[in-house]
Amino acid sequence: MTVVFVALGANLAQPVVQLNQAVNALAALSLDGQVNVSSYYRSVPMGDVEQPDYVNAVASFNTPLAPIALLDALQAIELNQGRERLVRWGPRTLDLDILLYGQHCINEPRLTVPHYGMKQRSFVLIPLEEISPSLVLPCATPINKLISQTMRDELEKLAK
Repeated sequence: MTVVFVALGANLAQPVVQLNQAVNALAALSLDGQVNVSSYYRSVPMGDVEQPDYVNAVASFNTPLAPIALLDALQAIELNQGRERLVRWGPRTLDLDILLYGQHCINEPRLTVPHYGMKQRSFVLIPLEEISPSLVLPCATPINKLISQTMRDELEKLAK
């Protein structure tokens, strides 16, 4: 059993509904059917592609799945919810990224954990801190040391 943290994001086809459906699907990957989910946050899209704002969250659960099996399961959930990979950093119905897999560091062709961009992304750090305020990353950095007031100001908390 491993505690994992997964980032959720959507900006197409009723993003809040997409995240709610994804959380339900994540429960099937959990050892005990339990998923701890942050509040939902609105964020401005990354990159230069014109698109709607995102709704983001972070979920945590215990899973018996190995890292690549978890990645495959997450990608199956994305596809089931209409995900199409057309443009890098483009709009999407659902994006699920493994942020942390226990305290493991993974560097494989299909998977890098901790997630390569998580330390710079307010839409990851704020919800991650919300559900695990004392979390220390595998690099020994406490999560709360990475968060600035500017990052907090970038997000808008939404009702689920």
